Amino acid sequence: MKGYIFDFGGTLDTAGTHWGKMLWHAYERQNIPIEEEDFRNAYVYAERELERKAIIRPESSFRETLEVKIELEFEYLSEQGLLEQTGFSLVSMQTAMLNDLYRKVKLITAESRTVLLSLKEKYPLVLVSNFYGNMNTVLVEFELDNLFDRVVESAVVGIRKPDLRIFQLGIDALALKSEDITVVGDSYSNDILPGHQLGCRTIWLKGETWKNEKDDHSAADLIISSLNDLTSE
Repeated sequence: MKGYIFDFGGTLDTAGTHWGKMLWHAYERQNIPIEEEDFRNAYVYAERELERKAIIRPESSFRETLEVKIELEFEYLSEQGLLEQTGFSLVSMQTAMLNDLYRKVKLITAESRTVLLSLKEKYPLVLVSNFYGNMNTVLVEFELDNLFDRVVESAVVGIRKPDLRIFQLGIDALALKSEDITVVGDSYSNDILPGHQLGCRTIWLKGETWKNEKDDHSAADLIISSLNDLTSE
């Protein structure tokens, strides 16, 4: 291999766990009294609102982005009559959720940084991510800036995974043949299949998924459970 394309969300920030599951487990840890199906509806609502209203600005930090997500989810749950606490109690629960999740993400991104630094000594790295337009701010926040030769972000280029064109931008940025590039991501449908279709080697960081992934894993050349496995290949 001569270069890597990495995903961000669900890969570098959660160690392979889908963000829906990351959030849900925080609800469980904080004993917030809702059912998982109701949370799933709130999660979908929040994601759609973020896309529809373009709330996140280029200068928004990851913590601020996460805070908005949680607020939108609580907004939905409250409007549906599923959270019947006082305003103060709702704010307290949101703050507890935010602190819980942000602490975990900081630990995970620090571990990811160690892996990326090791790979950076040998290979050029490019980031290809579905994100909100503030990816560069987030990379600085987690000290991941200066590790990637280029950042290809969906909100900036106007193309979202699994569209092959966004991955082609990553391949072009590396200026390598696709067969010399490894794509690393947590989503089989959004990362592994497109990478495979373009002729790249693919490594699936398989963690807890939002929905059942298909049983056919043939597009993944390698399945790992930790990014640390990349430095021991």
